[in-house]
Amino acid sequence: MSVSLEEIVQYEQFDNLEFIASQIVEGFITGLHRSPYHGFSVEFAEHRVYNNGESTKHVDWKLFARTEKLFIKQYEEETNLRSYIVLDTSSSMLFPYKSGKISKLSFSVYCAAALIYMLRKQRDAAGLCLFSDKIETLTDTKLNTTHTQMIYSLLQNLIKENAIPLNRPTTTANILHQLADSIGKRSLIVLFSDMFTNGDTEELFAALQHLRYNKHEVILFHVKDKKMEEQFQFSNRPHIFIDLESGKEIKFSPNEIRETYKQKIAEFYKELKLRCSQFRIDFVEADINEGFREILLPYLIKRSKLY
Repeated sequence: MSVSLEEIVQYEQFDNLEFIASQIVEGFITGLHRSPYHGFSVEFAEHRVYNNGESTKHVDWKLFARTEKLFIKQYEEETNLRSYIVLDTSSSMLFPYKSGKISKLSFSVYCAAALIYMLRKQRDAAGLCLFSDKIETLTDTKLNTTHTQMIYSLLQNLIKENAIPLNRPTTTANILHQLADSIGKRSLIVLFSDMFTNGDTEELFAALQHLRYNKHEVILFHVKDKKMEEQFQFSNRPHIFIDLESGKEIKFSPNEIRETYKQKIAEFYKELKLRCSQFRIDFVEADINEGFREILLPYLIKRSKLY
């Protein structure tokens, strides 16, 4: 069983984020032919008696040859990865605002919850950072159940109605500089953001470079509504466009600026991808109109390369 985006929209107020995360992950893993999900490091722990009807995959045949009894090998997963899920909670992430569709923020929350679920299954320590124009939350990286439940609770609160106010700006560059200085040990930083920020884009690129300079591995999930924010597919009639972070309004017909807008946004995206490539940052386009596969698979590939 897996959860579709349409079902996610219906579950916006469903108070069991861990359950939804489990359905996303298990459905994703089931769909893989050969999953790196099972490739994490394991150590032998003990034997137990084989039960009739079980898979014989982990039967210790050498022990069977000596004892003529069937025993299953049990393993203990090693904790060898420290990860921070870093989530942009500024107002621009509320787009498309009150449209009945999943927002960039909600999409990011469900992706983050799925990654937390995977981290725990793989015995990897996880931490959470929520930010707008300041760091709202920064937890330690831990593996225990209490810590994991706290993270799920923090994420659950983000998708409650009116949890994030309008006119909430972001200063992504400053936040990333702070993170680079605050996180002492080498970690995997998984960033979910639309990368819209107040300030110079060069400073934003410098902040991404700062994370890599401090030896952190980085995956940037660039969250966007591709149809609206990149292709500008609004109907050709006058619209009132509102900046969710500043409240400023402007009225015009999309056809008047569509080509100019698409050119400018394409230039920014191209430069962002280029800088990430130069800094050896994994860049993933996270279109909220698509499924979760493109979010989970790059993480697994990254993890398999690191450990």
